[in-house]
Amino acid sequence: MDTTAAALQAIGLYLVTNIDDIIVLSLFFARGAGQRGATTKIIAGQYLGFGGILIAALAVTFGAGFILPDDAIPYFGLIPLLLGIYAAWQAWSNGDDDDNVADRPVGALTVAAVTFANGGDNIGVYVPVFLAVGTGALVAYCLVFLALVVVLVLAAKFVATRKPIAEVLERWEHILFPLVLIGLGIVILVAGGAFGL
Repeated sequence: MDTTAAALQAIGLYLVTNIDDIIVLSLFFARGAGQRGATTKIIAGQYLGFGGILIAALAVTFGAGFILPDDAIPYFGLIPLLLGIYAAWQAWSNGDDDDNVADRPVGALTVAAVTFANGGDNIGVYVPVFLAVGTGALVAYCLVFLALVVVLVLAAKFVATRKPIAEVLERWEHILFPLVLIGLGIVILVAGGAFGL
């Protein structure tokens, strides 16, 4: 497979496996509205989280499956679930004071944790593809994936800053953010069969 074909296939694979991140990233942008450096933190967090996914997929591809056993992946759902519960507790304890941006900072590590947990199932998709392609194509896949991370984040920022969407997110972010994280965590846990679910 030539690198051009691999790059085009990589674009398709990345979009199919990561398009759902736009929703979560949009909520991070809503949460970080008005905070200095929020975009940088979200980009850094997305790179950290997706980098973890990519490293895990490459490790499994090259025979280090013992590092991340398949049956561990569903338990990543605990990360967004716990973060969502914490965000819900913060929203509840702040009452009607949802305008206090300082109480809901966006951190790169939080974005990374949610990204990694949400993309844990991507590892199972990437490994068979990585096993089926040559070294040149594998490098092309990785480079395209890493280039598209920033594109995905900027697309989410674009969505989150459109006036009608921004107004809804500004008004309901303190409710939507925890609900989406809790829902995401539950879906990951149940779909993966964690705890015998």
